Amino acid sequence: MVDKPKIDLGSEEIVNPSPTISKGTDCSSPPHVVYLTETFYISSKKNTVFEVRLTDKGLSLKKQTNGSTKEQTIPLKDIIGCRCLRSKRKGKGSSACACTSISGTAQLKVVEENSGQEDESDVSAYLYIYAYILKRNRRGGFRERTTITLRFRSFDKYEDNNKEAQKWRAAIKYLVAGETSIKPTYHPKETRKMLVVLNPKSGSGKAREMFQQRVAPVLAEAEISYDLHITKKPDWAREFVRNRDIYLWRGIVVVGGDGIFYEVLNGLFEREDWQTAIDELAIGIIPCGSGNGLAKTIAHLYDEPFETKPILASALTMVKGKHSMLDIVRVETRSQIMFSFLSVGWGLISDIDIESERLRAIGGQRFTLWSVHRLISLRTYQGKVSYVPALVSNINRSNSLPREGGAGGGGVGLLKHSISYNTTLDCHDCRSGGGGGANDSHSNCDACDTNFSDVLSLETGSNLDTFRPRIDSWYSATSRKSTYFSTVDSIYESDRASNEGAPTGVNMVQMYGPPSRLPALTASVSDSWKTINGEFVMVHAAYQTHLSTDCYFAPLSKLNDGIIWLLIIRAGVSRSQLLSFMLGLSSGSHIPTQANEYIQMVPVTAFRIEPSGSTPGHMTVDGENVEYGPIQAEIFPSLAKVMVPK
Repeated sequence: MVDKPKIDLGSEEIVNPSPTISKGTDCSSPPHVVYLTETFYISSKKNTVFEVRLTDKGLSLKKQTNGSTKEQTIPLKDIIGCRCLRSKRKGKGSSACACTSISGTAQLKVVEENSGQEDESDVSAYLYIYAYILKRNRRGGFRERTTITLRFRSFDKYEDNNKEAQKWRAAIKYLVAGETSIKPTYHPKETRKMLVVLNPKSGSGKAREMFQQRVAPVLAEAEISYDLHITKKPDWAREFVRNRDIYLWRGIVVVGGDGIFYEVLNGLFEREDWQTAIDELAIGIIPCGSGNGLAKTIAHLYDEPFETKPILASALTMVKGKHSMLDIVRVETRSQIMFSFLSVGWGLISDIDIESERLRAIGGQRFTLWSVHRLISLRTYQGKVSYVPALVSNINRSNSLPREGGAGGGGVGLLKHSISYNTTLDCHDCRSGGGGGANDSHSNCDACDTNFSDVLSLETGSNLDTFRPRIDSWYSATSRKSTYFSTVDSIYESDRASNEGAPTGVNMVQMYGPPSRLPALTASVSDSWKTINGEFVMVHAAYQTHLSTDCYFAPLSKLNDGIIWLLIIRAGVSRSQLLSFMLGLSSGSHIPTQANEYIQMVPVTAFRIEPSGSTPGHMTVDGENVEYGPIQAEIFPSLAKVMVPK
């Protein structure tokens, strides 16, 4: 059996794609810009035709069969990457023929073009397109992994088929990157790697495994190269970014909790070129800690699913290449200056955060258990709290979010709910079906239904079943360690390599950053400040919506609104009120709706806390224990950059 000539395919391929305008079916909808379009057939279904179009909105699959039409568009914002691959050479005794159909998913393996393992007898070129489509359900939603596989084989030579596949790949890559000037070959604007700093001790100590299993596969699909460095001791990340030439990388991603983000941020402010560093490098976070307040805040503000797969949500944020400005708070104690992105605390919540460290092995549940303990053995603290109220215009100003961005015949197939790297990436509602195959338990899941709920096999001339490449098919590296940690030209830094050139101490380190506009900590505040003297259960200042995954502390907060939300709980509050407050933290209903003499949340731009008395306690900055005593802070709006999904 021989493939039909391209002229007999009924193809509407644009050989040198130039944009055309296509009107939508709805007269009120704006027209789409069409970059590539082609018609495909299914040999197993004689009356079924697919029109595949690449537009400025996404990849459109229009199915026509027996007079009926179904159409699905995979949005560009849900596509993270695509790769051109070639079939892998079969073992001895196996037959290989370019004209035969692929009858089973286990029979086809794919490798990169110059791997040395390619099957020369198969002239087909395969294009894998990776997307994580947003699905909504009663629980909020989830990202469904979808793989579109195109097989190009209309020509007699692999080079010609690969040229067609590369043309589609280039167009998709440019559009996903937000560029409308399409060229036949893709040349990214940014060629530097990503710097990934991982804390293996964060949370329950599984950050390394989480990165291997859930982040590295996403980076491979997006073709994001990176250098991975593992921290060895406290403040290792801080020292690393302070002393290295960080401009070798395009951005910094931390894998761990809020503590490692705090280290990297302050390491940048300890550089003489701090202003250039924070202006050029955005920081991202993969949540593997106990709290994960910043990662949850970003997902919440951008309406991204988080609870079911927080690591996936943040990994997708990392590969998008978008950023938002981030407010930074300058914090000053009697002996130290630091920069904060999350919160400053004194009293109850800080006590829970620090004292529960002894339960770190159980993960985030340590906060709940210690909250009960501290509620029973309640402490109060004598002191003085002063603050500068925020202007009403600042409070009412909304945060502007960047909601968008930043041909021969062949075969196409949709792979849904794929299993990759020994990690199930299925819909959350379907995971109860056990550890079976990719399609287990999906027949009864309405949330997973799409226009093309069946697995499709599209081609011209012979049957092409969908297939899933093995883990080692996506890498040219041969070692298992490289398979886990490397993507394209990525490097995994071993202990020895990571320690080379790394400083060994933090003594006599100069803290730079913007100068303070506040009076000295030992001086009195002006009359424009408001001051409260007395006994307090807690004072906690936050500038993100969430202090942890399940602590919705400041519902009105934005990433860059220039406001600190100062919570003050005074002594005399009843335990029932405190219990109601603690229970309401998960939903954001902890602040009384009516005036309360004991609990109040105040929007401010600066504050000072001055403890007195003999009761021992804790002061925290971004969950890190700091010197107990007078502390003051002020906000610097939009000072740094943080990676965001859109």
